[in-house]
Amino acid sequence: MAGVKQARDGAVGILTLDEPASLNAMTPDLLGALATAITGMTQDEGVRALILTGAGRGFCSGQNLKAAGALGEDLAAGVMRFYWPAFKALRECSVPVVVAVNGVAAGGGFSLAMAGDIIVAARSASFIQVFSRIALVPDLGSTWLLPRLVGRQRALELMLLNEPLTAEHAQEIGLVRQVVDDAKLMDEALVLARRLAEGPTRALVATRALVEESEHATYEAQFRREIELQAARARMPSKAAMPSSRNARRGLRDSEGAAVPQTHHGRDKPGHDAEETEISLEGAALRASGRAGWPDTWRAISGQARACSAAPGGRGCRRPSPASAICWRRRSGAGGTGSVT
Repeated sequence: MAGVKQARDGAVGILTLDEPASLNAMTPDLLGALATAITGMTQDEGVRALILTGAGRGFCSGQNLKAAGALGEDLAAGVMRFYWPAFKALRECSVPVVVAVNGVAAGGGFSLAMAGDIIVAARSASFIQVFSRIALVPDLGSTWLLPRLVGRQRALELMLLNEPLTAEHAQEIGLVRQVVDDAKLMDEALVLARRLAEGPTRALVATRALVEESEHATYEAQFRREIELQAARARMPSKAAMPSSRNARRGLRDSEGAAVPQTHHGRDKPGHDAEETEISLEGAALRASGRAGWPDTWRAISGQARACSAAPGGRGCRRPSPASAICWRRRSGAGGTGSVT
């Protein structure tokens, strides 16, 4: 696709702004290609995380002034038509988005970097708002995104003074998760993206949505919204009840004519459906408790939980509770009776 290269690394999709001669400056064609690439790549259920980066010496140098005429006489309408779809696709992406910033992220390029979920920066990276130098106000969502990431005071400082922000300083103020040597940028971004890809994708994206909503919600409304989503997650069918569409289509059978057991595919992958979340919460609680011998206890109860799930009737050892995130009760003679809420 012109302007945006696409690649895959297992469950991670990689999108690269590929107009290095202009430091990947924004044009309607480039942003249109990015929006299309995000939509197309995330339609594949096998893609569970994205990385966005730039080719060459810079991530994105902002608006390409030579292409400004393509936005039309009504600048606001042109930007909303040609640029907003790419920003919206990033902000509302159905999988987590890691932004790997190489070199400069200036003006609208700074805004684009903030539209993802987590930023990893090369040591040579720099961020600058630049707008007031040319008697303009920040655009492409900067006045919404930057204060939410670094606070009002620091956002105003960056916007009014237009001082370049180094990668290390960006990390200090919370804009960037980590700073790495330039040669290791993509390797480290992939480590992070793979970690996200192995997680419960729908839960991660729902978490992002809750954080977005919290900016405009009361404490009580957000409190209720969180537990509504937890209850919805707890009610999701287990992987045993969700046949693989691939196997269903093929109608696979073994050598004796028996149906091949179905496996679960998709973004709530094995190990991350509602049942497995309960087990994971139990393990996290044991680990956090610091109780002596917790690894042996965890191995015992997780094995028992899975055995219960496989037994006739299934799920006999677990009980989802809308009143708490997940309540997992076990009835083991060796481990006693307990619960994690």
